[in-house]
Amino acid sequence: MHEIILLTLSGEDKPGVTSEMTAILARYKIGILDIGQAVIHNTLSLGILMQVPHEAESSPVLRDILFKAHELNLQVRFEPVSDSAYSDWVEGQGKTRHIITLLARRISANHIARVTDIAACHGLNIDNISRLSGRVGLDDDASAKTNACVEFSVRGMPADAAELREAFLKAASELDVDIAFQKDDIYRRNRRLVVFDMDSTLIEAEVIDELAKEAGVGDQVIEITEAAMRGEIDFNESFRRRVGLLEGLDASVLEDIAQRLPMTEGVEELVSNLRALGFKTAILSGGFTYFARHLQQKLGFDYIHANELDIRDGKVTGEVVGEIVNGERKAQLLREIAEKEGVRLEQTIAVGDGANDLPMLSIAGLGIAFRAKPLVRRSAKNAISTLGLDGILYLIGFRDRDRAI
Repeated sequence: MHEIILLTLSGEDKPGVTSEMTAILARYKIGILDIGQAVIHNTLSLGILMQVPHEAESSPVLRDILFKAHELNLQVRFEPVSDSAYSDWVEGQGKTRHIITLLARRISANHIARVTDIAACHGLNIDNISRLSGRVGLDDDASAKTNACVEFSVRGMPADAAELREAFLKAASELDVDIAFQKDDIYRRNRRLVVFDMDSTLIEAEVIDELAKEAGVGDQVIEITEAAMRGEIDFNESFRRRVGLLEGLDASVLEDIAQRLPMTEGVEELVSNLRALGFKTAILSGGFTYFARHLQQKLGFDYIHANELDIRDGKVTGEVVGEIVNGERKAQLLREIAEKEGVRLEQTIAVGDGANDLPMLSIAGLGIAFRAKPLVRRSAKNAISTLGLDGILYLIGFRDRDRAI
């Protein structure tokens, strides 16, 4: 016969606690069925599920652990586990797992309560909670653009995934946070390619609107742009109409606009970290190659695909050269780049804000609507609106201390 006992220790963290406790177990040839440890604010919580073989008596083991715990000023608890309860626990390891990621400028108890309540109501059991963001100082400015992120590893399959996602979207909107929900599988831990929309994603502007202002047709183009981003007008038609209004614009203004384009918060941190870690990156834009090349030179993107403005005699003709990069073309380009790099679509990430980004967001392993219009936010798999682009690092499991830059 054997005994299964769950040993739980808690108290002030100090070097050697785990070593000394497991050394006692080793003397009695105890089997370790499971072990977990966490430290929060210098307070240790150590759990060991141990199997005491029939040739060893549990009482000397427990006695020695009690003495050592007292010596180390730790609280200790022993809980017997039945064979049937242990078997049920083993069978549960095959259940589907998901990751819930909570992102905010600062995280409150109310945020945690809402997320965990939604998870529980949909039959998801939390196995682990981890803070991915760095520690926050007491003197940190509450208005500063800080990042806060907590990741929940949950077990089980929601009865209605669409209903769960809608509940998370509603909570995120009401609490001014972001809540991502994704399957925890090998692809999540092995992303290799990230593709981005450009306008209103990598940069905080719509380039065609900036060109239109220079051409004196700003209001007309903005009206068409907004309708297209809402999905109310076919992209190709709206694009031709907007570009047509630029006819006669002096090409010299392109460089001026490129130099003053505002970069989106977190873009440099995100791209530099992705590249340092071996990710391939691409711009797939319905904007213009002139500005995509500018970003490529500045940030080091591996691929750029956008629309080529036709310029003759130093003037914009109001036409584009070649095939228009619309939503369908973006999805096609994502497939082509993934195939060229030997990457499965499940290993890709796509990021965008507009309706014409939805095709690539839908086929990527992780599709992210970034500060997107309501239609896009509802349709994409996940959304980030609270943090900058570097918040994407949390969705692939990066901690602040993991960042290369």
